[in-house]
Amino acid sequence: MADPRKLAEAVLLPGFAGTTAPDWVRRRLAEGLGGVILFGRNVVDDEQVAALTAELRSARDGVVVGIDEEGGDVTRLDVGKGSFMPGPLALAAAGDPGLTSSVAAVLGERLAACGVTVNLAPCADLAIAAEDPGNGVRAFGSDPVAASAHVTAFVDGMQKYGVAACVKHFPGHGAATEDSHFSLPVLPRTAAELREVELVPFGAAIQGGVRTVMSGHLVVPEWGEEPATFNRTALVDVLRGELGFTGTVITDALEMGAVSGAYGRHDGLGEASVRALLAGADALCLGGAAFDAETLDRVAEAIVAAVANGRLSLERLADAAERTAALGTSPSPAQLRPVDYTLGLSAARKALRITGTPKLAGPPLVVDVQTDPGIAAGPMPWGLGTHLTELVPGSRTLSVSPGDAASVLAEASSAASVVVVTREAHRHPAVREFLGQLSTVDYIRVETGYPGPETGDVQRVDTFSGSYVSLRAAAEYLAGA
Repeated sequence: MADPRKLAEAVLLPGFAGTTAPDWVRRRLAEGLGGVILFGRNVVDDEQVAALTAELRSARDGVVVGIDEEGGDVTRLDVGKGSFMPGPLALAAAGDPGLTSSVAAVLGERLAACGVTVNLAPCADLAIAAEDPGNGVRAFGSDPVAASAHVTAFVDGMQKYGVAACVKHFPGHGAATEDSHFSLPVLPRTAAELREVELVPFGAAIQGGVRTVMSGHLVVPEWGEEPATFNRTALVDVLRGELGFTGTVITDALEMGAVSGAYGRHDGLGEASVRALLAGADALCLGGAAFDAETLDRVAEAIVAAVANGRLSLERLADAAERTAALGTSPSPAQLRPVDYTLGLSAARKALRITGTPKLAGPPLVVDVQTDPGIAAGPMPWGLGTHLTELVPGSRTLSVSPGDAASVLAEASSAASVVVVTREAHRHPAVREFLGQLSTVDYIRVETGYPGPETGDVQRVDTFSGSYVSLRAAAEYLAGA
């Protein structure tokens, strides 16, 4: 008879701190832990990641190694510099699914060389609500048919090198106006509306052979009060039944406020893990926080207890463990090589949307307006100023909060040109007020996030991404390079 404790550990994918594997991680992998999720805190460069994944596999063959490498704003491999590929919304703006597939294939080859077995991308969410705090540029647009073409193209390119793609966050974050990292969004959508719109990209990806789907912590009222991660209607009836998905269901991170926070009275993560397995999820992502052995023990013990008291069947747990193990297949052999920005830069150039004729009259003052980054992206220490400083000697960069309009006005008076860089200004009243206070300045605005409603800017560049290549493309355009 299968050991419930070994099966419980086999479905867990925790995160950890550091750029080498802690002793407890290596030990638990040797004993059957399903795998790990890597984050920016685990990354120095590709060579180090390859060495880390080799270290993990030295404990046991078949270890699942996951990472969030969406490109654009959400990058782990390029956390220090910015991604070599534009994000999903920028790829959609470029308008060529073939190009999306090529970019994803380059990324898939790179991940394979780094020893990653599953990439928690792409987002199949649609950009429906302009005020959505967690989606925006991570989506391939708002049109379900057009987005489907890019989602399936990304999946196809990614999986060419044996790295499993993962479409997320089922059934779709697009209409959410709350961030599930902190609270539980209730989608203002009927089940029929979802089938006609949000589920279309997921269905296309499934038909295209995507190997994994990530559940979202989202409530669809017609499916009941439980979020999709804990909801058998969502995962069994709709995802597996109606859409025909036969691969591995991975949960979004279970320590997020939308789920473990809501069930904190039941020992948080342990109860969330049991509920996800009962609903039909397979691999349990615990990666957002850097875990330790004691936390992992508590989660595994909660699962074992649910089997012991008859709440969770051993058969369901064994099925989840088998599906999780399927993601541990080593990717196709690929060679580590220097990152080539050529293809991504070409895509980023095609994605630019230009309003007016924004050109520099001389070395600019580049004003980077700081707002809090999304949790999924984390800190984004990359900016337009470094590119313009290189391309246009004499350029100056000023990083400001939305309350610093007076200092910008003082500096702008002596600048040949002023470039104001914003990120989803439409979602931040303070940024909109800041722009209003600059009404006497003839500035060029570069919007690096989801554009939102038009604001009347006369001279503007939309990049649809904060990636290295998107910022570079905007700088080259402004400099006439």
